[in-house]
Amino acid sequence: MEGEINNFIVVWISVLASICYCHGVGKFIPKGPPRLLVILPVVCLFLYLPLNLHSIHFGSTTSFFISWLANFKLLLFAFGKGPLSSNPPIPLSRFITIACLPIKIQNHTETKPYPSHQTTQKGHKSPLNYAIKVMLLSALVRVYSYRQYLHPKFIMLLYCFHIYLCLELLLAMFGALVRALGRLELEPQFDEPYLSSSLQDFWGKRWNLMVNGILRPTVYDPVRSTSTRLMGRQLGPLPAIFATFFVSAMMHELIFYNVARVKPTGEVTCFFLIHGVCLILEIVMKKAVNGKFRLPPTVSGPLVLVFVLVTGIWLFIPPILRCDADTRARRETVAFVGFVKNVAKSVNFTSFNAVSR
Repeated sequence: MEGEINNFIVVWISVLASICYCHGVGKFIPKGPPRLLVILPVVCLFLYLPLNLHSIHFGSTTSFFISWLANFKLLLFAFGKGPLSSNPPIPLSRFITIACLPIKIQNHTETKPYPSHQTTQKGHKSPLNYAIKVMLLSALVRVYSYRQYLHPKFIMLLYCFHIYLCLELLLAMFGALVRALGRLELEPQFDEPYLSSSLQDFWGKRWNLMVNGILRPTVYDPVRSTSTRLMGRQLGPLPAIFATFFVSAMMHELIFYNVARVKPTGEVTCFFLIHGVCLILEIVMKKAVNGKFRLPPTVSGPLVLVFVLVTGIWLFIPPILRCDADTRARRETVAFVGFVKNVAKSVNFTSFNAVSR
């Protein structure tokens, strides 16, 4: 664990130095191909750096933060777009924060509702909401102790909820830290996806809104602009939706590879492409009936949740289990706790000797 923590520190020092370089580039090199040319080495470096990490927690988090989100933000920045671009230029400290962390500063010119029974007026969830989710996650971990008495499919179902709870709580912790230190108002990262009334509602308005917000300007909008000119306004969004899900699938495959270091099986790609095709069919059907027929949310909501869970158990969870991610994560947690205890003991021992002298 000590060696992995050292690697983690080196990787993130490299990330911070690269982000500072990109911030300086933005001051002297005009947006467009020239800026893209000098930023591309950083993009390639961010794809390589997670390969130096071998733990589940450090590797997956770093891959998600820099290989995906930071790279896409830098590509937008190269053309003067995205959250890193503004006039006047963003201060270095805020530039680093936005580039490295999965956050999006709330734009007061937009009024986006985030309806939820447990959210505040600004769209952010109450402490009670997160407390309940922490307790649910703790209960899930406790249930795993009895896995020998449970059906494997039920365990996989629990993993689906585990992934959701871990991801939301992790992003919420980073968001809370940034709000506390930077006094920034951030957009929520999730909006209770289990309350979705359709696939369009699930993927577009509730699930991982940070990823949604970065895929729209980098993939969806450019493809839609091109396809609309070729296919018209009615059909133009459909190729853009498929392209967005395809890019999301490729980035998930990259994260899975950084964690497992095995050849991709394509299951994760199939998961996202199936959802992309089904979302396209849903949109086409909605346009065909033109609002004349609509399932009530009490019916469509459970159908969406069942579809997401079934396809997740079928295609998304198996690659995670084949690399023993659950076992490795438990070992890493125990090792990290032991490492922290040893460091604390060393600090206390040093302090005691200093006082004795």
